[in-house]
Amino acid sequence: MQKATIQLGTLGCPSCMQKIENAVRAIEGIDQESLKVLFNASKVKVNFDDDKVSISDIENAIIKLGYEVKKSQVKAL
Repeated sequence: MQKATIQLGTLGCPSCMQKIENAVRAIEGIDQESLKVLFNASKVKVNFDDDKVSISDIENAIIKLGYEVKKSQVKAL
């Protein structure tokens, strides 16, 4: 299991936060309870099973929605 913090470009509105949350939540291997999209900080925090999904998969899901991923930090749990 890995813990990721993904720094995004500025989020324009709360519905942006909801779109990102829904997209990340739909990915197999995401720990649903750990997922947090922080609107004011423009960050996504999530734990994920690195045997099922990679940080690149999560970043790409966000990018496909049209949002900028600035950088990601991943730590082992």
